[in-house]
Amino acid sequence: MTLARRSLLAAPALLAGTGAGWGQTSRFPGRAVRIIVPYTAGGVSDITARLLAENLTPLWGQPVTVENRAGANGMIGAEVAARATPDGTTLCLAGTAHSISPALYRTPYDTMRDLAYITTTSQTPQALIVAPNFPPNTAQEFVDYVKARPNQTSYATFGALGMELFCQKAGLEMTRVPYRGSTQGHPDLIAGRVDAMLDTITPTLPHVREGRMKLLATCGATRAPQTPQVPTVAETVIPGFTSTVWGMLMGPAGMPPETVAKIHADVTALLHRPDILERHAGLGTAIWTMSPEEAQQFMGAEVVKWTATARAMGIEQGAIGR
Repeated sequence: MTLARRSLLAAPALLAGTGAGWGQTSRFPGRAVRIIVPYTAGGVSDITARLLAENLTPLWGQPVTVENRAGANGMIGAEVAARATPDGTTLCLAGTAHSISPALYRTPYDTMRDLAYITTTSQTPQALIVAPNFPPNTAQEFVDYVKARPNQTSYATFGALGMELFCQKAGLEMTRVPYRGSTQGHPDLIAGRVDAMLDTITPTLPHVREGRMKLLATCGATRAPQTPQVPTVAETVIPGFTSTVWGMLMGPAGMPPETVAKIHADVTALLHRPDILERHAGLGTAIWTMSPEEAQQFMGAEVVKWTATARAMGIEQGAIGR
């Protein structure tokens, strides 16, 4: 059974069984709680964290606030969480970059030993987009075109390794052009200074609709609801391929099991509430939760996957500066 399937099956039980836990505020939290977002304000992780803070404050009877600690591919905020007292009052809502950092950098914490993973929060598919003047119009045409021109085409990358994984699986040789973030790469893609990139659908759709970019395929397990006419990479060129951006709620290792259980129950119940589901759907993302045990396993598997991808592309740990 897939993790996504398990989360759907578990949601009703969580909603039904959380009421008793919500009333037990004497043991946890007992004092103010902060949710660190290791990125700038305005992204999906930040919006999710603020929705949780707004709703957990009355639920827990203590102030729950959000702190943006951006920088170093999310490592600054993650380090704050890793070094915090493990009582559940310092949490962190990070994204896919958190599992990629160990492949690229010498992190100031041990990703698997210094942090405890509570639940994923959301999942957003990426999309293969190209410059408006780039000849290919489908994913298959893209693969054929690039294969015929090794190292003559380029892609924008910004700390994530989705495009690197795509090239590895498709057997492509392209030139990497690094950017600090996807939005910094958009102007160069539009101008044709780089040929392609993987990015989440929502920020790219306005450019696609105006003809400033071309959307060739999406990278979810199924077609994106915003673009049902656009096929996935998996159904066209690389069977089984997915590349998604997800959120993960975590805290310092060593938190009491009952504290982790309460945070998990309250957070997952809130995330499955209709208004919060609707808000995330409007952002082009889907709520996606799992148990703490599954979250720990998922994070470990992601770290292994991205490390293998980086090494296959010749990217050594520490090769990219913080």
